[in-house]
Amino acid sequence: MRGTGGTSRRAVLGVLFGAPVAPVVLSACTTPPAAPPAPDPLADLASTARADASFARAVAAAVPALAAAAGSVADARSAHAEVLQREVDRARPPRTPASSSSAVPPVVDPASARGQLVDGLRAAEKRIGGLIGSVPRYRAGLLGSVAAGCASLREVFG
Repeated sequence: MRGTGGTSRRAVLGVLFGAPVAPVVLSACTTPPAAPPAPDPLADLASTARADASFARAVAAAVPALAAAAGSVADARSAHAEVLQREVDRARPPRTPASSSSAVPPVVDPASARGQLVDGLRAAEKRIGGLIGSVPRYRAGLLGSVAAGCASLREVFG
């Protein structure tokens, strides 16, 4: 049966009843948005290394008897922060330029400064030890080097 305009009733009904289904079918074919990637665990290690370096610089300035050893810790932990951050940026290039923070220097208690430096190095080693088995080999090598550096810096303090 044809209507007066030359279009079949089936065609008209198909358009009318099929139209509401089209968006549902099309929406079922789209992929959901990707979840943001998990934070890079090395970013936190880099941040901790920067904090350790800052504290070691403060110790070097406040406690003359520890100035040389704390200076060594500051230099090494700054280098650790730099290589860790470089790896983070390589794996996930930053979208915005990194901002330099103007953090307030930590307050140093001369009586506990040595112990705090050693505890910070030990804590870094422990965190790396817990992470090293879950990263790719090339990152494990980097983390192993940082952990070994922390261990050798602890030896500076006896």
